[in-house]
Amino acid sequence: MKVSVIGGGTMGNGIAHVFAQFGNEVNLIDVSRECLDRAVGTIEKNLGRQVKKEKISQEDATATLGRLTTATDLSVAADSELVIEAVFENFDVKNEIFTTLDDVCGEETILASNTSSISLTKIAGVTKRADRVIGMHFMNPVPMMKLVEVICGQATSEVTLQKVTQWAQDLNKVPVTVQDYPGFISNRVLMPMINEAVYCLMEGVADKEAIDTVMKLGMAHPMGPLTLADFIGLDICLDIMEVLYEGFGDSKYRPCPLLRRMVDAGYLGRKSGKGFYDY
Repeated sequence: MKVSVIGGGTMGNGIAHVFAQFGNEVNLIDVSRECLDRAVGTIEKNLGRQVKKEKISQEDATATLGRLTTATDLSVAADSELVIEAVFENFDVKNEIFTTLDDVCGEETILASNTSSISLTKIAGVTKRADRVIGMHFMNPVPMMKLVEVICGQATSEVTLQKVTQWAQDLNKVPVTVQDYPGFISNRVLMPMINEAVYCLMEGVADKEAIDTVMKLGMAHPMGPLTLADFIGLDICLDIMEVLYEGFGDSKYRPCPLLRRMVDAGYLGRKSGKGFYDY
């Protein structure tokens, strides 16, 4: 199958990696050669880790890279059976991409978004193929995590859902069908927990280490909520809480003022070198 992935960041290069690893021809598209070179370098490094851990052979890694091509023009997605958008969470940017893809891609091409919080119905509304627009929300890191939330917009067809579900299974993933409501399942449950942990910190209930330890040892979470927030990015956590708050109009989704203040200060977590912890 021919697949195009839009965006070479953490999620995009991971999605391109797994599709290529499982035998698909993949176009990875981003705005610049620099971005693409960085994405391919990350894929090479992650394939190397898989070889070292004996998850795949060196021949598999070489073949995977051989199925990957890069481009800076969305028009190369024209003959793809599936196109997955994996850029940052901004509706205006996604709007522009989906409008262009709708014009350049064949009528039967399925357009998917890796969005973690933005309405698929709203995204589909900018196209003339709302029945063939769907969400494929992969988890980070994509090569390791099994789950894919398959999100149906208001007009997503059953045929589209069945095809995308099968394609996710072909990647050795576990697809879960979700309806299009703010935050879907993963972030509707996860982000309020993280937000509440930030409230606990702000209110002095305990220090950050204690909060994380309670959730790790008491609830068997692999990492505490504040560590996880740093890993995800505090700006992304805030954006998703804003989507939940706006979408439901319920005060229980109000972003914690400390979370907002840290984002304003540029303390975004691992990617900025400082969040709740220093890196």
